[in-house]
Amino acid sequence: MAGRSIVTRRAIVDIVRTAVQGSYGVSGFSDPSLGRRLLRWLGLDRPGVRLTTEGGVRLDVFITVAYGVPVAEVARQVDSAVRYSLRHYVGTEVAGLTIHVDGLRYQPSAVERAEAIERTESGDRSTSETKPSHQTAAAGATASRKRKPR
Repeated sequence: MAGRSIVTRRAIVDIVRTAVQGSYGVSGFSDPSLGRRLLRWLGLDRPGVRLTTEGGVRLDVFITVAYGVPVAEVARQVDSAVRYSLRHYVGTEVAGLTIHVDGLRYQPSAVERAEAIERTESGDRSTSETKPSHQTAAAGATASRKRKPR
């Protein structure tokens, strides 16, 4: 006798969220609806995925993409990952999948942040080392410029 499996909407959304988060270039989820933002703020909703099951599994996925990554390639990657995950874990095909790119997110890399911190720290040290207490700030800045060859 064949059994019957029931997969909850929440399980499907969790599978979709995991697939999207693992996709190259996705920096997060977004949600354009103010009402859903309020629910998310209260901890009652999670952003990014809308699921309807009438006429098959239909999904709307709202994402933000990392700056500098080709948006079309990210969308293709998300589409492929979501369809594969639902086929593999649930055994169902996706009837409709719409990917909404809500924005780009610029996150400086660790190297860029380290270089910025290094520049800031070296600038602070050079002005404090070269400027005696009786010199003006402009004279100290001139002295620090003379020390740094470029």
